Amino acid sequence: MTQPPPLPQWRKSSYSNGTGGECVEVAELRNSVGLRDSKQHRGPRISVTRSSWLAFVSSLGHG
Repeated sequence: MTQPPPLPQWRKSSYSNGTGGECVEVAELRNSVGLRDSKQHRGPRISVTRSSWLAFVSSLGHG
């Protein structure tokens, strides 16, 4: 019997604060990177390729 894939391990951005402002969570998925609003776990999510995510983070100077 095939095992279901493990649930994503979401982590909050280190730039998020505890005051309820804009918070982004990121998870490494099987073939991509997932992004979601930390206040809406069941809300919309997007996924991007790993190369796109790395290019984005590098463009911010934090990669």
